[in-house]
Amino acid sequence: MVHLTRARTAAAVLATGVLAVSGVFTAPAAVAKGSSTPKPVAQFDGPRGVDVDRDGRILVGASDGTISQVTDRGRHPKVRVIGSVPNTGFAPAVAAGRSGRVYALTGAGEPGTGAATLYLLRHGKPAKPIADIAAYQQRDPDPYDLEDNPTDSNPFGVAALRDGSVLVADAAGNDLLRVYPNGHIVTVARLKPRTVAVPPGLPSEAEGMQIPPAGTRIPSEAVATSVTVGSDGYWYVGELRGFPATPGKSQIWRIKPGTRNAVCDPERPNRGDCRRFADGLTSIVDLGAGSHRSIYAVELVKQSWLQWELGLVDPPVGGLFRVRPGGERTELAAGQLILPGGVAVGSHRTIYVTGPVFGPGALSRIG
Repeated sequence: MVHLTRARTAAAVLATGVLAVSGVFTAPAAVAKGSSTPKPVAQFDGPRGVDVDRDGRILVGASDGTISQVTDRGRHPKVRVIGSVPNTGFAPAVAAGRSGRVYALTGAGEPGTGAATLYLLRHGKPAKPIADIAAYQQRDPDPYDLEDNPTDSNPFGVAALRDGSVLVADAAGNDLLRVYPNGHIVTVARLKPRTVAVPPGLPSEAEGMQIPPAGTRIPSEAVATSVTVGSDGYWYVGELRGFPATPGKSQIWRIKPGTRNAVCDPERPNRGDCRRFADGLTSIVDLGAGSHRSIYAVELVKQSWLQWELGLVDPPVGGLFRVRPGGERTELAAGQLILPGGVAVGSHRTIYVTGPVFGPGALSRIG
C-alpha cells in the first residue's frame, strides 16, 4: 500500500513498484508537425534508463538490473547484455562515460545494501560500486525537507562528465550531487520547495489522509529526478514535484558547470549559479540534451503522478517535449507514450524513449 505524506516524493514510490497502475499548464505546447509514431527497436521489461555513447550505441537499463547495449542499424537491431547491478525492482538509470565506461545508478535503499549506489561497468567486468549515495546523504541532510526525513535518498538521474566525474540527481534528497572517480561526493545544488495550489479533482481523503480543498496553497518538494549536460555545457536538472503534484509546476534548472552548494530557489529563479530554464511542465522523470541549447523532457503522466496513483487517470499518458531557451515547448509523439521513463538523443537527431516503466516495454525510436 502506498502511504501519501504532505510532501510525498513520488520517485521514491516509483522505485518500490507498488503504485496502482485535468492537466494545467502555464504555457501551451505546440505539437510537432509530422511527429512520427514511436517505433519499437528492442523489447525490455520495465525499461527506464537510456543513453547513447559516442559510437551511437544505445544503453538501456531494465527492471531486473541488467544493462544492455543496443545497436540500432539495419533491419535487425542487435541487443547485448553488458552487465548488471543489484535488482531493486526498478530499472537503473544509465550514462555513457568516456573510454567505454558505463555508469548505472540504483534507486532507493539503505546504505550498504547495493541500492542507492553508483556503479561502473567496463570491459565485461562485474559492476564496480563507485559511491554509496545513501551513505553520503546521511551526512548531508536536506535543509528544506518537508516530510521529517532529511537524510532520505533515492538517486534517480545520472549523467557522465568529460573529466570522469558523474552527476547524480537525488529525488529524495532534492539535490544534485557530483561523484568523482575516487568516489568523493560533493553537493552541487539543492532544490528548494515551491508553494503550489492544490489542484481540482482530487478526493478529500486518500488512505486515511485528508487532502486540502482545491486552491489551498501548500509547500511542495522539488523531487530532483533528472539531469543532463546541455549542448552549451551547462548542467540541467528536472523536477517531478511532490504532493500534491500540481500540474504545470515542474521546473527545469540550469546550473553553471563546476558549481558547489548552489540553491535553486523558485522564489528567486534568476539569481546565482542555479537559474530556472523552464517552467510549466508536469511530473518530469528524465531529461535529454538537444541541439541549440534545447532540452528534451519526459513527463511520466501529463495529468500528474498523483492523479494516476489515485486512479484518476486511465490510461496514464505521458509526454515528451522539446524545450527551447525561453520556455517554448513542442510535444513529440503526442498521446502515444504510456508511462515513459527515459529519453536520449542519438546521431542524426534520432530520439530514443523507454517505457512503460512497469511491465513489458520497449526502447523506441522517434524520428
